[in-house]
Amino acid sequence: MKFGVVRFPGSCDEHDALLACRRFADAEVLWHKDRDLKGVDAVVVPGGFSYGDYLRVGAIARFSPVMEAVTEFALAGRPVLGICNGFQVLCEAGLLPGALLPNTSLRFLCRDVDLVVENADTPFTRACSRGDVLSIPVKHTTGRFYAPEEALDELERQGQVLLRYADGHNPNGSARDIAGVANRQKNVFGLMPHPEHATDPLAGSADGGRIFESLVAHVEELVAA
Repeated sequence: MKFGVVRFPGSCDEHDALLACRRFADAEVLWHKDRDLKGVDAVVVPGGFSYGDYLRVGAIARFSPVMEAVTEFALAGRPVLGICNGFQVLCEAGLLPGALLPNTSLRFLCRDVDLVVENADTPFTRACSRGDVLSIPVKHTTGRFYAPEEALDELERQGQVLLRYADGHNPNGSARDIAGVANRQKNVFGLMPHPEHATDPLAGSADGGRIFESLVAHVEELVAA
């Protein structure tokens, strides 16, 4: 099992993402100009400020050569995880529904938040149970999840809301307290909190590791089938 962690100019969390992946499997960096994903089994699009966020967050990264390969990978049903800026990039690429808007406070925030697992029957949450509470940090200025009401209803009906901020823990004004959503096929998942920063108890929580554990179990099951 090998993860590929994408690095764009301006990425800043790819090192922690790489370390987190390597706690559970093999992993290597994928450069933004790469068109070959080097045989990886799962892709992580990490947090940071891709291309400096000089336009709308994630809007330039969406056109990088590696995203053509990531899109093909996702459309083939392979797992793709987007974290923070990675979540924004995947929304801009049309691989995930909705959009990320500036926090209602218009301020950068950095804190631990509690998340409730809403759907544990996915490649990203199978190491959890529905209703589990995970403690994972957030750090962003643009993290307010938005979608029209009818689209939100559809996300709820299809079980695409995988993580929701616990009561009193919504830091940015996200619609319906949504912290992470998947595509309809459940093989692409994006979340604003940073699970890669919560894989070691010495960092305050190892709850984020359950997302990486889930992905490893999913890929190993596919290989064994």
